[in-house]
Amino acid sequence: MELQCREMGNRIKIRRKELKMKQTELAETLGISNNHMSSIENGRQKPSRDIFVKICQHLNVTPDYILLGTMYAYNIPQDIIDKLRLCSQSDIILARDFIELLVKRNNITHTKTNNHTFL
Repeated sequence: MELQCREMGNRIKIRRKELKMKQTELAETLGISNNHMSSIENGRQKPSRDIFVKICQHLNVTPDYILLGTMYAYNIPQDIIDKLRLCSQSDIILARDFIELLVKRNNITHTKTNNHTFL
C-alpha cells in the first residue's frame, strides 16, 4: 500500500511538472496547504476523495492514470494518449473534430469500395 501511494504521488508530481505548474500553485488551486500537497506527492498521505477528483481535473488526467499508471485504451498508441493529456480542452475538442472527419472519410471510402464490388 505504501508503494502504491508513492507511485500515485509520483505520477501527480510528474504530471504537474509536465504542465509547468509549481507545487504551491496546485495546492492553492486545490485549497490545501503546500505541506499537504508535498505529503501527497511523496506518498506519505493519501488525498481525500474530493481532493483526488480535483487533482485529476486540474491535471487533466483520468483517475485510472493516477491510481494505476499508464493505461492503454483499445488500440490507440500510448504516446498519442499521453500527448492528448497535455492538450487544453479546446485542443481536445479540435482533435475530436479531426478524428470525426477521419472516421467519415474512412466510412465514405469503405462505402465506395463496397459499392464498386457489387456493380
